[in-house]
Amino acid sequence: MKYLPLVFRNLLRNKLRSLLTGGAIGLAMLLVCFFLTMPGGIDRLLSEISSNVRVSVHNKGGVVYDMPYAYVQRVRSIPGVAAVNGEVWFGGAFEEEAMVTFPSFALDPDAVQAMWPDYKIEPIALEKFRRQRDAAIVGRETMKKYGWRIGQQVSLVSTVWPVTLTFRIVGEIPNDRAPHFWIQREYLAQAMQAQDRDLDTVGTIWVRVDDPAMVPSVMARAVEMFRNSPAEVTAETEKSFFASFFGSLQAFVQIILVVTALVALCVLCIAANTASMAVRERSREIAVLRAIGFSRGVIFGTLVAESMVLATVAGGTGALLTYGFSALIRMLAGGSMGSNELGPLTGFLVTPGIVAQGIGLSIVVGLVAGIAPAWGAARRPVAEILREVF
Repeated sequence: MKYLPLVFRNLLRNKLRSLLTGGAIGLAMLLVCFFLTMPGGIDRLLSEISSNVRVSVHNKGGVVYDMPYAYVQRVRSIPGVAAVNGEVWFGGAFEEEAMVTFPSFALDPDAVQAMWPDYKIEPIALEKFRRQRDAAIVGRETMKKYGWRIGQQVSLVSTVWPVTLTFRIVGEIPNDRAPHFWIQREYLAQAMQAQDRDLDTVGTIWVRVDDPAMVPSVMARAVEMFRNSPAEVTAETEKSFFASFFGSLQAFVQIILVVTALVALCVLCIAANTASMAVRERSREIAVLRAIGFSRGVIFGTLVAESMVLATVAGGTGALLTYGFSALIRMLAGGSMGSNELGPLTGFLVTPGIVAQGIGLSIVVGLVAGIAPAWGAARRPVAEILREVF
């Protein structure tokens, strides 16, 4: 500790160089910590929208292939199943040249509360959804996006079925990330019957299990029940089901993490270069210190300490600034960038663990960058240095 004043004094000898180097390290740590929030954004979204007792049962060939509607009743008979609801993709488009911009499904209104109790939909809205054939329940994200309100009528053009239907919004899913648009299956079935077509298929069967411990057995029973049938099925947890839709984003995250590693490597080179320059400029002083009795260990320790202090202070500051920077980006993403295609990656979940990683990386950068020049300066003979200097 008694050498800390010497360390700080040496860091302030060339204020501009220390400032620029510290700024580069701090900016790099801010970017590293910010990029590390992206995997957390996906995990946070999956945790918000998924449950450990819900299971998705769908066609083994993929979710784009239908199954007979009779499968719903058969799945309901599996021991341990508390609720079942079959979804049909409606593919409704709203005023955007027949482009689908939110997920819309036809389902059984009577089983909504039993299947999704964690969505906390108001009981009055659920009752209206059961009683009114043209009722719709819409996620808050979609409500905000289009400025809709409860009681408003909305017409959607289906991109799957040859119908255009008008719905009355009777309630919302109170989650800012919920994009859903739910309609009654019977309403769509009647519209298809008017065209002499039957709605006798289901796209995805959602199952809620009584006990999380029974989820594996229910999934196995569902798969075995339809083995060797015309439409074999596969079952997966809700989190796994939604995670499959973020495959492209997860690949993007991997690229981001590689870039993050390169940023860390670049800042390591910057810090090492600065430490080397500082040691080279002070060769005379180091030789004098050695000549008057300072040991190699003290010389080595103080030089490494300089590098570590600069990197830790600058990197720690950058890591802490991630909180403010991520808040600013979230504000922009919620305003003019509201249609940001990064979706869940804009969650920017800055945790103390991520900040700690940034500070830890800063310490490592300072240590590694300072070791080589400090070791070289400490081990050189005093006479050799003095001959070069004088």
